[in-house]
Amino acid sequence: MTQAAMRPEAPRLEGSKPAPGSAAEPRPGRQPASGSTAAAGAWPGRPPGLPGAVPPPSVPLAFLAAASLGLAACGAAWVWARGWAGSDPSADPVVAAVHLGVLATLATGVLGAVHQFTPVITGRPLRSVILARMVFVTWLGASWLLPFGLATEQVAVTAVSGALAGLSIVLLAVNLAAPLSVRGKGTPVTALRLGLAGAVATSFLGVAFVGDRQGGWFVLSGHVDLAMGVLGLFGWLGLTYVGVAEKLWPMFLLAHLPGRHRSGRVAVWCLAGGVALASPALAWSADGLAWVGGAVAAVGLGAHLVSLAVHVRHRRRAVDLHLVFVLTAAAWVPVGVGLALAAALVVPRHHHVGVALAAAALAAFGAWLLEALVGHAHKVVPFILWSALRSRGVATGPTGRPLLFADLYDHRWAAAAYGTLTCGVAALCAGLGASAPPLVAAGGVLFVATGLIVGANLSLVPVRLLGRAAASARMPAAGPGTGTEGIVS
Repeated sequence: MTQAAMRPEAPRLEGSKPAPGSAAEPRPGRQPASGSTAAAGAWPGRPPGLPGAVPPPSVPLAFLAAASLGLAACGAAWVWARGWAGSDPSADPVVAAVHLGVLATLATGVLGAVHQFTPVITGRPLRSVILARMVFVTWLGASWLLPFGLATEQVAVTAVSGALAGLSIVLLAVNLAAPLSVRGKGTPVTALRLGLAGAVATSFLGVAFVGDRQGGWFVLSGHVDLAMGVLGLFGWLGLTYVGVAEKLWPMFLLAHLPGRHRSGRVAVWCLAGGVALASPALAWSADGLAWVGGAVAAVGLGAHLVSLAVHVRHRRRAVDLHLVFVLTAAAWVPVGVGLALAAALVVPRHHHVGVALAAAALAAFGAWLLEALVGHAHKVVPFILWSALRSRGVATGPTGRPLLFADLYDHRWAAAAYGTLTCGVAALCAGLGASAPPLVAAGGVLFVATGLIVGANLSLVPVRLLGRAAASARMPAAGPGTGTEGIVS
């Protein structure tokens, strides 16, 4: 999708009707030109007017639906692991809950965003929709089997999950290689490339982790586990979000920045450089290098916040729930930095307190990505579904008005999801930092509620609209003179 094609869509993302003749308005007979990039990514049933590089809606939506279920499972796991979380944050039940949060929720949701927005940002289709579906199946298996194997101490299950995770990331790299080879697309593509490299590196470390549990090849210290966590959380998921956000914020906030905007580029390169320094330093207990890497990564996170502030300052959209989600997500970044600094200073003197603070810091950084993921999902999912519904004959929303993006979910339940999620991550951070099992359990219960609310809220209205359209299509056409002509649209 070209920049010219993206610009007309931005003002419509908050429930306004697409202008007639625009790229988003389905028009009979409009098909991608043969031999074009759009035709290369064509798939059966594509709505007329939708750019050819965009994958079928079922590709990103499958990942996002699985992420909502992953969040509910993560919450249940935290309730179960609450006792271990208070005494030993590195215990297997706690590690299982963490992996359900990082792999089954955050990584699954980010993979959905990557499959949707890599073609949008680069203007080139995925190598194969079949490969995308294979990534989903293998990643779904890996992200659920690994926590189960850890929690039950079934080393064979963890070995299978490691193999599936490695295969999934290899398939992802093959599928994204062609679109990410494009040049001249700026910071978002750079971030996606670096994020993919971080995903590959994280998967290799993950395979070593499960292999060591299987055969005891070598001793993996807590430093190595922390290095893998930093690499995955910042070098893969964080970098990918920072890059995609530079594309989504102008669209969703209607922000047109004057002049050259460098804070996004600084955020990407400093975050990548800081992770490249800090991860091996943590693995080999090189404290000095770890401090340098942490400082560089902190500069990158600060630049990310500066970029958000600039976009918010120049936005043309009024304050809405999406902006509240994004700003709340950003607020967790300084909380995480403060907790991480406190952990580093405390752990040499009070090991248990320092470890607890480090666990709380990782939870805060996870909250940064989780709040952003859930907030953007309330924009992205309706954006994807709108064209699919229109192509199937759904022209009006639940109230009978022309179908708008904002009609595709209940805004009261979305606000409830914001409340349960924000309170949940606050309770989890406080519970981990203070070694308080009741707070950890409370956070888990709120995560379960959030996952169920978000999944149901973003799916029930579209399902009802499709059912209504299908029932209308099955109605027999009335004969002349009955006075019921035109019932069937």
